Amino acid sequence: MTKGKTPGSCLCGAVKFEISGGFDAFFLCHCSRCRKNSGSAHGANLFATSATIDWLSGEEAVTAFRLPATRHERSFCRTCGSALPVVQTDSGLLVVPAGSLDGPVDIRPTAHICCASRAEWDADLINVAHMDGLPG
Repeated sequence: MTKGKTPGSCLCGAVKFEISGGFDAFFLCHCSRCRKNSGSAHGANLFATSATIDWLSGEEAVTAFRLPATRHERSFCRTCGSALPVVQTDSGLLVVPAGSLDGPVDIRPTAHICCASRAEWDADLINVAHMDGLPG
């Protein structure tokens, strides 16, 4: 569980925030909704029941979207589109995209979830070449 204060921001820097308190879980979700949100193999989100968020700047640039008739909700910067934290209105659960954080998090991913929905190309990725920079 991460304790203390963890800073975060969007890609363009318009939105800055700080999380106070600890995270309860860190899930890598492979459902189709999280894959669409991230544009990647999975969403990587931290969850907290007692942590709070303070918007330091740019709160007016934060836009929220909730998929009707689901619990799937996300927030993002309306300028650059970066994923941002959201407090789910029905549960009060704070959901923080791991990539939006600017400081260290001392919780490792808890689990891969919704693996039955995993993309067909997301298997045996350990065997794919690893590069320290962009391909040449």
